Amino acid sequence: MILRRHITERLLERLTVAPVVFLNGARQVGKTTLAQELIRAGVLRAYFNLDVFETLQAARADPQGFVNSLPLGAVVDEVQRAPELLLPLKQRIDTARQAGMFLLTGSANPLTLPRVADALVGRMATVTLYPFSQGELEGTETQWLAKAFKGEFAMASYESLGDIWARVACGGYPQAVALTDARQRQLWLRDYADTLLTRDVQILADIERTASLARLLRLLAAQTCQILNLSSLSRESGIPHSTLQRYFVLLETLMVVVRIPPWHANISQRLLKSPKVMLNDTGLALALLNYTETRLAEDDLLRGRMLENFVGMELLKQIASAPEPYQLYHLRTVKGHEVDFILEDSSGRLLGVEVKASATVGTDDFRHLRAFSEWAGERWAGGIVFYLGTTQAPFGAGLWASPIQCLWRA
Repeated sequence: MILRRHITERLLERLTVAPVVFLNGARQVGKTTLAQELIRAGVLRAYFNLDVFETLQAARADPQGFVNSLPLGAVVDEVQRAPELLLPLKQRIDTARQAGMFLLTGSANPLTLPRVADALVGRMATVTLYPFSQGELEGTETQWLAKAFKGEFAMASYESLGDIWARVACGGYPQAVALTDARQRQLWLRDYADTLLTRDVQILADIERTASLARLLRLLAAQTCQILNLSSLSRESGIPHSTLQRYFVLLETLMVVVRIPPWHANISQRLLKSPKVMLNDTGLALALLNYTETRLAEDDLLRGRMLENFVGMELLKQIASAPEPYQLYHLRTVKGHEVDFILEDSSGRLLGVEVKASATVGTDDFRHLRAFSEWAGERWAGGIVFYLGTTQAPFGAGLWASPIQCLWRA
């Protein structure tokens, strides 16, 4: 399955500016496919995969010679497997600096790999690729972020989205999406998680007790979109606090766990300063829990959490491909006020987003957004409640109820 990835334009733009572009994302999200499409289009010239034994051995045996031999416009895939290449890359860039010299890809977040960040600071732009978005799967361009901050909403009716839970259960990993049998899809996703924890983790850290790491990942899947509380996770998982902290960072480095930072400002309400945690894909999360679409329909608590995770990842995917920078936060106060997501644009304007796993919405569903509008003051750009109904309608100044499909069909 080859679908147009929405970050392509942003990736091409970075290649015209930065000497090195790092395309990062979890394993199997489509980085190699995208890089090879750019080679076929003539944007890049050659492809070298460090997952290939001979290529990896050559890079480790003579990193300086390997880098000096790379043609301009080369792709080096899974570069985290040979950090020895980073200093020679830096030296070559500094000798004859120009835009678009190399595209590096990796299945580990470069910001959490000090050797990458230190060696290529000021020389590297980073672009993040996530699993398929709903807009990519439907072949539609998504402009929701820009329209939302402009307040371009109108009364409208949509067809019922009868397959929402199938979408949540499927997720967006390309190989999982290509499987039409739900059981085969879950088997692939569980095998993917096993490989990730037994193979890729060993590249980044010397960990023998991968069963504990797997237990933590399942626990995070069950508690997705909850506030990160390492002490509580330690008690529930039986993993010592210091070990659990290291495991969490590893899962975050592999980009299967996503941290949403808290929004905070000088307001009278006391704000919780802990991040909220999501998995990068709801299909993966449900496979880890052995939940089918049918079983999910019977669990109100998990259904709400998974829909929130689903929306949160759709927002992150749109942020990754947007021409303008946006930030994603969450908000929770000690008194119980909570906004699922807060978006901030480059001018500091704030948009609140709530997610409701229901086909109806009422005035009370906007109470936290109204409170947030007062705290945000002049920075307030509006508030949205995504729900499973069919009508987009106003609920006060700057407040709208929107069917969830507006995110990718706006």
